[in-house]
Amino acid sequence: MKPPYELNQNILELITSISEMIGEVNSNYLNKQSPTLRKQNKIKTIHSSLQIEGNTLSEQQITALIENKKVIGPEKDIVEVLNAIKVYDNLESYKSSSEKTFLKAHQVLMQGLIESSGKYRNKNVGIVKGSQVAHVAPPSENVRFLMKDLFEYLKSKEIHLIKSCVFHYEMEFIHPFMDGNGRMGRLWQTVILMEKYPVFEFLPFETLISKSQNEYYKVLALCDKAGNSTLFIEYMLKVIKQSLNELLSFNNRTMKEIDRIEYFLSHTLKEFSRKDYMNVFKDISTSTASRDLKKAAELNLILKEGNDNKTIYKKV
Repeated sequence: MKPPYELNQNILELITSISEMIGEVNSNYLNKQSPTLRKQNKIKTIHSSLQIEGNTLSEQQITALIENKKVIGPEKDIVEVLNAIKVYDNLESYKSSSEKTFLKAHQVLMQGLIESSGKYRNKNVGIVKGSQVAHVAPPSENVRFLMKDLFEYLKSKEIHLIKSCVFHYEMEFIHPFMDGNGRMGRLWQTVILMEKYPVFEFLPFETLISKSQNEYYKVLALCDKAGNSTLFIEYMLKVIKQSLNELLSFNNRTMKEIDRIEYFLSHTLKEFSRKDYMNVFKDISTSTASRDLKKAAELNLILKEGNDNKTIYKKV
């Protein structure tokens, strides 16, 4: 069965706007992602998604864990981050419409945190906010059937942007696991979006959810009362649009020199000139290009031959 929701005018306008922005991102930005920027965005994604769940580790501590350095902090928080790193390092191995890989992702994400990692709950649960029960999830005996229907919906011809939002909401409503439902909902929305739009591999829209956390939970509650996910679709599409806006407002001037160098050296021939470098980064000045190349030489990433206009650089 198709989950209940309506594609109103606001949603249709947001889809049109987002589709245009994705086209702009693909043509102007997608191939300029350096390894450094990808790493930074992964850190932001992990930090924001776990922060929503109460994790206390900072972006600096998460960076240290990614680099296999020791970190002092609550053991549970460290385990959560290490698990998330494993999952986000292997995003491309997950297939959005595969319930098997969905459960595998949960198993990795929650390993060492709960006994039932990778398994649907066998108990009835309710979500408590303060002193009140905010949501009573469907009975445990219905979970398998509800999740099977939800994965069947993912195979439909509905727009990926819509499917990702609907899955996120419906999964939160079903609450299929004893723990880890929130982070799995956000993770799987990314997996669904990535299959159609590769840019979402490194677009940390979880950061914006984290910043509007109260609204996130408020909209989930309103959808529960309404009996459909329409408001949540609108909310998530606005978050995605804002994330893309921030991405498109980024330009080469804000890139650190090492980011430009890493990108250029991974996409260029063995021998090149300063002009070749500036043809890739059209927004930087001649002096900035010269400083970048000087830095690359100091780091022994390139060799400089000749002087002035006859200078040639070679990759080491």
